[in-house]
Amino acid sequence: MQKVIQISTHAHNGLYDITDEVKSIVKSSGIKTGMVNVYVQGATAAIMIQENWDDSVQKDVVTLLNKLIPHGVWQHDHQDNNGDAHLKAGIVGPSETIPIIDGMPGLSTWQNIFLCEFDGPRNTRKIVVTLHNCTNS
Repeated sequence: MQKVIQISTHAHNGLYDITDEVKSIVKSSGIKTGMVNVYVQGATAAIMIQENWDDSVQKDVVTLLNKLIPHGVWQHDHQDNNGDAHLKAGIVGPSETIPIIDGMPGLSTWQNIFLCEFDGPRNTRKIVVTLHNCTNS
């Protein structure tokens, strides 16, 4: 089974919680034991599992990546001024795979799934959610 989540982003760099959307897809699939892969289409965005108790960790992620990978100093900036976005997306990665346990994503209490936007704002980001059933029933 496969579904696409579409969201718009409002910041140049930011994390967007998509956990509820993924949980809804997993629940509606009826799969009790399996895997769910969450993959963002695009070379300047990523998927990350991170804490969502408050937004301080998300802000810290953006601050860290901006310090490690500053804007405006990369060769690719001469083409379209987003070299940092490509590097951030490459380091974080385009996907996460999560076990499905008892019909729900096997996230811990403090884990949520985030779209990481590094080249926004964007009218549409597409996230492909692919589910794999690991049982014969």
